[in-house]
Amino acid sequence: MKNIVISQLFGQMADIMEILGDDRFRINSYRKVGRIISDIPSDVETMLAAGQLEKIPGLGRSSLAKIQEFVKTGKITAHQQLLAKIPPTLLELLTIPGMGPKGVKVVYEKLKVTKIGELKKAIESGSVAQLSGFGEKKAAAIARGINFLEKSTGRIRIDQAGAAADIVSNFLSSIGGIQNIQTAGSLRRYAETIGDVDILVASKKGEEIIQSFTEAPFVQEVIAAGPTKGSAMIDAEAAPVHVDVRVVPKESFGAAAQYFTGSKQHNVRLREIAVKAKLKLNEYGLFKEDKILAGPIEEEIYQKLGLDYINPLLREDRGEVEAAKINSLPSVIKLNDIKGDLHVHTNASDGNCSISAIAEAAKTLGYKYICITDHSQSSTIANGLSPKRLVNQIKQIRKLDEQIKGITILAGAEVDILADSSMDFDNKLLCDLDFVIAAIHSGLASSRKKVTKRTLKAMDNPFVNCIAHPTGRLIGQREPMDIDIAAVIKHAAETSTALEINANPWRLDLKDIHCRMAIDAKVKLEIGTDAHSIEGLALMKYGVATATRGWATKENILNTFSTAKIKSWVAKKRKALS
Repeated sequence: MKNIVISQLFGQMADIMEILGDDRFRINSYRKVGRIISDIPSDVETMLAAGQLEKIPGLGRSSLAKIQEFVKTGKITAHQQLLAKIPPTLLELLTIPGMGPKGVKVVYEKLKVTKIGELKKAIESGSVAQLSGFGEKKAAAIARGINFLEKSTGRIRIDQAGAAADIVSNFLSSIGGIQNIQTAGSLRRYAETIGDVDILVASKKGEEIIQSFTEAPFVQEVIAAGPTKGSAMIDAEAAPVHVDVRVVPKESFGAAAQYFTGSKQHNVRLREIAVKAKLKLNEYGLFKEDKILAGPIEEEIYQKLGLDYINPLLREDRGEVEAAKINSLPSVIKLNDIKGDLHVHTNASDGNCSISAIAEAAKTLGYKYICITDHSQSSTIANGLSPKRLVNQIKQIRKLDEQIKGITILAGAEVDILADSSMDFDNKLLCDLDFVIAAIHSGLASSRKKVTKRTLKAMDNPFVNCIAHPTGRLIGQREPMDIDIAAVIKHAAETSTALEINANPWRLDLKDIHCRMAIDAKVKLEIGTDAHSIEGLALMKYGVATATRGWATKENILNTFSTAKIKSWVAKKRKALS
């Protein structure tokens, strides 16, 4: 939690300084520090005490002093001093879509607006439209942004955003005149949550396409419509979604794809390289004076800048630009590298289909194996299996494995880690299973010490092969456990225990930065769908995307192994710890 708070404080200091018109270099420096801290998977306080924090690139002496002050006192004096220079409610204005620090600075200085309610009144009176750089269109857009903020439930999950993008993309593809179409923004980068959906179109018929989009039957409200860009709230299956459609000429499509995919920090790094080479990079192309060097094809942007092409999922300014300079980007995992799913539920617990149905569905995906991992007895709400029921299920799996050709069916279980750190089944039963995943399902709000101890103790068991959804979070519904993830990763390496990337978009747990930390520690990761239905098997793509964002290669992921290699890996731990 300290990492999150410190990151937010540095971001807030940058916002205040921008509102106050402070030095641009200092503003960018604070933003960078905030981003670095948010990406550190280990506890900042622990790293500071061990002298490790000062070794992280981008954290200067002044920033380290502020971090140290916060760790000791719970506050940063510089932050307190900046807050004192503005009304406390002014920062609320930054939550409005379309209102950045520059806009807040203008309405504050010219109209003395300090609250969202005051801004609404100023828009209604016409005062905002009269400000230099605003006008009626921008004022109306801000009003819609306020309305959206008031109605919005916040960021949406990646699967919700993807479903909305499919609705719009399929519609646009059907109207003709489109040369190319793809998603952009955080959706293309497969971020775990999405603010709005960006769709990029190459066409000569910009106005026609935007008009068709804004008049589509699924549009609830038009936010803006111009000759090349339209914004609207659309009626998606799960929730209203804000979608932006941009139309660009074909000759700029590659540059626009790069620019609008982001991230912002990644783009800043590319522009820095371009400026040093006396080039100009924007959404229209890469230019040397008035001559275009690259534009239609995205890969050429990177090539002309002296970089290997960078996978969109890696574009977060986490070292990918440096790696691209020296040809050391990872050969990241792909969906077709996955040979099986090791976390699947059936109707024996809380799934909705049989073992044989799951196995046949897995065969159609080209899988070599599937592992049945129904819940253990303590998960009563999930109809967890008693020891007797599990014994019978193992017999059933062995029989079906002989009958169903073309795929291996493994017997497993998702076993609860109990409050006293013991396992929900005894070792005599666990040893009859091919693969065991362990998980905390109760007491998630317990202390950091307790939940960490429970997880570490589970990994000491020679029959536990993987920790499922290690932090227990549910995106948008439940915060992660206050678990020492660094200690978990360290012990996973020591005990040859895999950590799961749960592919369910409600979880995506481990998250990307924790995946990368685990990979650095030589911990094997397992991507499991946690499927409770045949349809759930298709969630694998989200887990693979999270693994990619964590720089995972095929070699880092357990379920890219063959059946024989997985069995050998399981046997090795059992022999070492028994």
